[in-house]
Amino acid sequence: MQTTQSTEPFRVISGDGSVGNHQVALTDEQLVHCYRTMLTVRAFDDVCMKLQRSGRIGFSVPNKGVEACQVGAASALRQTDFFFPSYRDFGMALYHGVQPVEMMHNMFGNAKDSALGRQMPVHFSFVEPIKFFSISSPIGTHLPQAVGAARAFQMRGEDHVALVSFGDGGTSSLGFHSALNFAGVWKAPVIFLCQNNGWAISCPAEEQTASDGFAIKGQAYGVPGIKVDGNDVLAMHQAVSEAAERARRGEGPTLIEAVTYRMGGHSTSDDPSKYVPKEILDQWAEKDPVQRFQSFLKQKGLWSESLEADLTREATEGISAAAKEAEATGAPGLETIFSDVYAELPAHLRAQGEAAFDLARRKGSADAGDGAFPL
Repeated sequence: MQTTQSTEPFRVISGDGSVGNHQVALTDEQLVHCYRTMLTVRAFDDVCMKLQRSGRIGFSVPNKGVEACQVGAASALRQTDFFFPSYRDFGMALYHGVQPVEMMHNMFGNAKDSALGRQMPVHFSFVEPIKFFSISSPIGTHLPQAVGAARAFQMRGEDHVALVSFGDGGTSSLGFHSALNFAGVWKAPVIFLCQNNGWAISCPAEEQTASDGFAIKGQAYGVPGIKVDGNDVLAMHQAVSEAAERARRGEGPTLIEAVTYRMGGHSTSDDPSKYVPKEILDQWAEKDPVQRFQSFLKQKGLWSESLEADLTREATEGISAAAKEAEATGAPGLETIFSDVYAELPAHLRAQGEAAFDLARRKGSADAGDGAFPL
């Protein structure tokens, strides 16, 4: 696939599911796993919306419409690569084996949450089975971090690639420009994945930039840019695969603009009906990435109604069970406020911890134990 500034994005799967003469690089098992992951993302979204609306969690971020972008990209990378995700990348973690219950622990901020309740819901971070760095709410801050990690791989002679994902709004951040500049100069093994989903909250993409899209922005930094159909799993797989191969050969970064559409709110705090024209949403609903991939699997003989029923049931029951387990898990202990920062706790923090435990004991807090500060 050649880099291009064409207004038409690179596409493999047509609207009817056909791929022409394209040679599919993924095995049948991997293709079904991609589909399973997309259905799991939708089930996770559905359950989290219900949990938030019923007041059981505080926040979630819908992924409907962008699943192919996440899953196609993830399928092109190794578990040993490093992911610096945006907050709409549930499928990347799920594809590579992160269990839904581990994600649900974060949604509830409980004692088994990898961040011990210190992060907002949806701000996942994992060390195993993949290196999935903490999602960050401030826009663009993780882009230079990804370049720094990629530079470290380069200096150590390691065969890793860093993928950093961000929305069209992220291209307006200082981090975007700093990251592309450093990556271009160093030829760092990093893939910049801009998920152009049409909106930066309520700001439309055409108000984000005067340039012809976002892929073209790489030219200013000596970074090739590619525009891809982000609703096409196979197009995303190929684009990210080629970018990863290029990075591993020492040829530097690639900027990928994945053209997709957010078919829901920015978050559960958002009402997209206030700013998204219904006719545009209807047009994109006809390009639903899950339906398009299902059509492809049908043509390949990999889909059946029974498979659909099994995968849907598996996803729904799995996410529901994960939510129940996470909700039943207790809150982080009071001492975790003071842990994980210093190898040896400074005297002033120890004094604060002892005072906090004494206050909790006197007020009857169950998690303060006998009142003794345990650190």
